[in-house]
Amino acid sequence: MTERSRNSEQDMLASDDERDRATERVRDALATGRIDMTQMDQRLTEIYGAKTRAELEVATRNLPSPGTRDALVVDRRPTSRFALGMFGGFARRGEWVLPPAFTAWSVFGGGLLDLSEARFTSQETRVLAVSLWGGTKIVVPDDVEVQVKGVGIFGLFGKRGARKGGPGAPRVVIRGLALWGAVITENRTLGNPQHQGELGGGES
Repeated sequence: MTERSRNSEQDMLASDDERDRATERVRDALATGRIDMTQMDQRLTEIYGAKTRAELEVATRNLPSPGTRDALVVDRRPTSRFALGMFGGFARRGEWVLPPAFTAWSVFGGGLLDLSEARFTSQETRVLAVSLWGGTKIVVPDDVEVQVKGVGIFGLFGKRGARKGGPGAPRVVIRGLALWGAVITENRTLGNPQHQGELGGGES
């Protein structure tokens, strides 16, 4: 990009969506301790008063770019709320957005619920995992807190993935039932290769 085209880009009027994204970056910075309340108020005032993209860049100066792991809790529409693997499988992986409550069923089938690149719409996310003669693997990143409170009856509801979270980290609470099946939770260190899992099944 030439200097002239860059200046033209910065002089372009800011849209409402761009202001919303800038506001989200500032609030994420407060949640992660990068700025304090006074700094947040000052930057939000700059965002609301910004007319151009260049002014928005000034308001978000020295903050992480969108898409980094700092923005774990976001104000966005959930990607899906339910996954079902019946005589087959399901998979949720990649960059997706969880609602405050998500349900996963495996019935004579299997599934993968990979949260390692996910974003959350609430500071606490409740996952109900039910496995009946099937299996579900839940992959959690190492920058969230995980509580596992499920029950295994003639099956396994693994608590190996439970872990403490750092200050301000989102919490994932996994409950449910494994009957003649298994629900396994495991940690993934950020930067490691993506886990593989079964595909197919239904989601909505």
